[in-house]
Amino acid sequence: MLGTTRTLLAAAAVAILPLTAVTGLATESAAADRTYSEYVALGDSWAADVTGSQITTQFTPVHCLQSARNYPKQVAAALSTPVFRDATCGGAETKHMTSPQTTALGSNPPQFDSLTSATDLVTLGIGGNDAALAKSVFTCLTTDPAATPCLDTMITGDTDVMTEAIDVTATRVTATIVGIRARAPHARILLLDYFEAVGTTGGCFPEIPISDADAIWLGNKLIELNDMLTRIAAATGVEFVDTYTGSTGHDACQPPGVRWVEGLVPFSSTPVGPAAPFHPNQLGADYQARRVLETLGA
Repeated sequence: MLGTTRTLLAAAAVAILPLTAVTGLATESAAADRTYSEYVALGDSWAADVTGSQITTQFTPVHCLQSARNYPKQVAAALSTPVFRDATCGGAETKHMTSPQTTALGSNPPQFDSLTSATDLVTLGIGGNDAALAKSVFTCLTTDPAATPCLDTMITGDTDVMTEAIDVTATRVTATIVGIRARAPHARILLLDYFEAVGTTGGCFPEIPISDADAIWLGNKLIELNDMLTRIAAATGVEFVDTYTGSTGHDACQPPGVRWVEGLVPFSSTPVGPAAPFHPNQLGADYQARRVLETLGA
């Protein structure tokens, strides 16, 4: 789903194409009047819409795999925001808001460095890596359709390790929002969830080598993560962008042109080229942009 930097780089190694132009906006006519003067995008790989074929280093180093057509760039263009900074980076956790995210290929500065007292719009997509939901996807991979490696390792008695991790992550996301407010006290803050990557009724073995039981578990854990983000948005008074509800039927098991998130094979038809496994393709990024603009009333 959210992926690790190492996995994403392996998928993207086929082609690294720095792009700075944003085309194919989700909403070309949105927000004719300029409303925001400084927009900052923060978050992980689902905010960066990590890619293997549309990587840009305009805002972040190459290891972030940030897409030149991710939803923050589409939103900034649709709003005609005069100042825009995209700090999103694949593999980011809440700790990378205040600390650099460093790999052998470079270092992305603390994402909060992009915020100023003049920032008046912030989008935030974070939490999946803190809970390690991304890593669990790869733990679930199996050659046996009856095997349940995720259920076997994540559930001990009455304890679900992922549920506990999501509970811990709630405190971190709350602290992140507090940190944004301290640095950008006048900003309108939008917190995004994660849209459906795996359904809750089963998988599509062997196309994606995860058993039905583990796929159902994964789908339900994503709902738990999103429910936590919904509660945090309400408790902190920020606006919640629900991308999950409208994404049913566009999960990784669907055919090309229908799915909004790619499966295990690191190749996408939208756009054609290398992709990051279990991450949004361009259709998914376009959908995220639409939902953000709708929430903004643009």
